[in-house]
Amino acid sequence: MSEIFENIPKIPYEGSASKNPLAFKYYDADRIVMGKPMKEHLPFAMAWWHNLGANGVDMFGRGTADKSFGAAEGTMEHAKAKVDAGFEFMQKLGLNYFCFHDVDLVPEAEDIKETNRRLDEIADYILEKMEVTGIKCLWGTANMFSNPRFMNGAGSTNSADVYCFAAAQIKKALDITVKLGGRGYVFWGGREGYETLLNTDVKFEQENIARLMKMAVAYGRSIGFTGDFYIEPKPKEPMKHQYDFDAATAIGFLRQYGLDKDFKLNIEANHATLAGHTFQHDLRISAINGMLGSIDANQGDYLLGWDTDEFPFDVYETTMCMYEVLQAGGIAGGFNFDAKTRRPSYTYEDMFEAYILGMDSFALGLLNAAEIIEDGRIGEFVHDRYESFRSGIGARIVNGETTLEELAAYAEKMGKPELPGSGRQEYLEGIVNSILFKK
Repeated sequence: MSEIFENIPKIPYEGSASKNPLAFKYYDADRIVMGKPMKEHLPFAMAWWHNLGANGVDMFGRGTADKSFGAAEGTMEHAKAKVDAGFEFMQKLGLNYFCFHDVDLVPEAEDIKETNRRLDEIADYILEKMEVTGIKCLWGTANMFSNPRFMNGAGSTNSADVYCFAAAQIKKALDITVKLGGRGYVFWGGREGYETLLNTDVKFEQENIARLMKMAVAYGRSIGFTGDFYIEPKPKEPMKHQYDFDAATAIGFLRQYGLDKDFKLNIEANHATLAGHTFQHDLRISAINGMLGSIDANQGDYLLGWDTDEFPFDVYETTMCMYEVLQAGGIAGGFNFDAKTRRPSYTYEDMFEAYILGMDSFALGLLNAAEIIEDGRIGEFVHDRYESFRSGIGARIVNGETTLEELAAYAEKMGKPELPGSGRQEYLEGIVNSILFKK
């Protein structure tokens, strides 16, 4: 079979001094960092939808990139051409995983039975490629937001018929995920929310979402799916009020409806910032609750209030991300590049250079984060900051050995507490800068 990206070689690692645009500067797959190869810290995955489907279209203009890969779009020939292109792309970049939505893989038919037949056909074709290349499926999901039937959501819809159709899509997406050996299954609640409370029963809609998720868990386990289910928090867009606003909200939902034993979170950088948090905040909240599952590796534009899905280049952000991941002991999922090239970046070379940028940014973030941890000053400072809770009345508080009355009596005897020790934020930020920016 002829190459699709025939002018692009397998991407080598050439080091930070290289000026070759088609070479890694920091991502050295076999380099040992804190006892593990870089590729194990960073199980990168290709996003089927953006990389093989997004053509630069926006609300003001047609697409700029040709993603036909030599076949007529909207056909099964095109679906197979995308498989060919995707596996060649992953092999040349050294990517070991991919992620998909159901309708990324095949054109949706008018009849769901025909769509499912197409999915079976393409899954067989993908499986052949997986067996030859060793590339694996990180996770699968169902697109329950693009079609007009999902205008009011899937689990949150007001139509029982649409709800049943969503269930059918989830069932098939789970079938394909299991067939391809996926490590996870994601619920991206693209339209699970509302526009106005004037026409919305929030309690009923959230209960219905939970019912759908419980049925998905029961079915997935019955067909041998042993991986994690994920919720991907997102605060807004397309719905004004999304039910999975941020990590804390999603965790509360999972616990309320008894889903927390099967679900973790898939955290996206761009979604965290749209919720008014930092990326590292949602990672930390997920980790301390035992819910850090997988990561959508992208970034947003702070000047724009929507989900721009840019390839990550902010090394401070990737450093803080990897600091959280390393502190949490790693993640069970991976790093999926839910990112797309900008509209004027429309060539095949741009596709590769975008992934090189993202992989290098996270590799550099990993190296920086490891150095911050090994340096020890920040960890030691945080530890010492809570020293008053390790002895005396502080230790009694932590151990549950005291009462409100005893604490009140202690305060009266003390009279007036001294100010807490300085937080020294600027000092700590200076440590980070001294590690990130060596001259």
